[in-house]
Amino acid sequence: MTALGAPGFPERAVRARARNGTAEVFPDPTSYGTQLYGPGTGSGLADELDRARIVPPVFMPQRLEKLIDLAREPEFGDVDLSSRVGGFTARLPLYLSAFGSTRAGSGDLAVHASRQAARLGIPMVIGENVIPVHGYRRAGDATRSALLARVEAYLDAAPEGTGGIVVQQSTEDADSEVWNLLYSDPAFRPLLETGRLAFELKTGQGAKPGLGGMTVVDRAEGEQLARRFTVLQVLDPAGEHRLRCATPGTFTDEILRQQLRFMRNNFPKARTWVKFHPGRDIAHAARTAWTAGADAVTVDGAEGGTGWAPRVFLDHVGLPLVESLRRIGRPDGCLLAAGGMWEGGRVVRALALGATAVGLGRAALVAVDEDPEHGLERLVDGIALELRLLISALGKYTVTALGPEDLWWPDGRPSHPDRAADALPPLGVTP
Repeated sequence: MTALGAPGFPERAVRARARNGTAEVFPDPTSYGTQLYGPGTGSGLADELDRARIVPPVFMPQRLEKLIDLAREPEFGDVDLSSRVGGFTARLPLYLSAFGSTRAGSGDLAVHASRQAARLGIPMVIGENVIPVHGYRRAGDATRSALLARVEAYLDAAPEGTGGIVVQQSTEDADSEVWNLLYSDPAFRPLLETGRLAFELKTGQGAKPGLGGMTVVDRAEGEQLARRFTVLQVLDPAGEHRLRCATPGTFTDEILRQQLRFMRNNFPKARTWVKFHPGRDIAHAARTAWTAGADAVTVDGAEGGTGWAPRVFLDHVGLPLVESLRRIGRPDGCLLAAGGMWEGGRVVRALALGATAVGLGRAALVAVDEDPEHGLERLVDGIALELRLLISALGKYTVTALGPEDLWWPDGRPSHPDRAADALPPLGVTP
């Protein structure tokens, strides 16, 4: 019996993929010859990104180039999915999104997800507040460290030269000197020596734009954490549940530039990432980060998030991922996108709008909950097959060849984000 739920997310489809892998990319094979197939009812996600159609051209000059290169007709298996993700070499245009100090994201599920992400050769992000909440113990200590358990699982399984580990830092993490601890810890030396460590400055997340992290704790844990966090009795005043609140930090463009300069100067062997919530000035924020030398900018759309958040934020706050990508337009550097990712079509749409890679958050946790040993791998195997099928159908054979011309929007909006962002109001708003 599984313990993890994901209301509003296609949980049943993700669990099926975690069990059956690539078989779920196709209809039931036992119905072959007895059923006629046409478009289904959709994925269940109703945002604008899913409503865009992926539209292959008739004439495919890049397929001709591939044909000449191979001296045969290209096949979907010829699509190269390898990517450079925030300074790392990845086998796929994917990364494991940040799981912070939440109960679901910091226990055994996270360790299993770390191990499988390593085997897949994709980067892994460790979220905020893990050390302030759970403490930091080096590898030789008797008590197991939640953060080091994930790092060790990843390192044990990672192929040489692929993937990488990214550690977030928020306001409370900075008070705990998280990056200083990790940068000086011998356990992280293999990552530094191979260029596979990054630090991510967290300024927000899609689950609750403008707010800091929130978790539910019991009375005793709340009393312990009250020294570092705001702990409120607003969930069930007569009961044991407490709401632990972190601060989001305060940023201006100059503060961001100074923070990135600090990161590059103090941790020169670590890559520099920045994570933004889907704010209305996301284009300016992203360009500010790239200009200041960020190796990657992560945009967490309003569909994203695995953590606890107020309902009004989940339902009403923040730009959808598609609008964030449109406003950014053609990126000036590595752009990472997260928000409701679980199958290849949605991934291709985000890549076509400028993303270098996309993050798996809820889908990864649900898949690992379904099968702790191989659920995430099977889920990703299905996504990888869909990516190859779709990209080759577009007459292209690398991830970087995708572009906005590969999408059609039912409302007639221009497909090119550089023009669309300036010429039209946000999606869903009538001019």
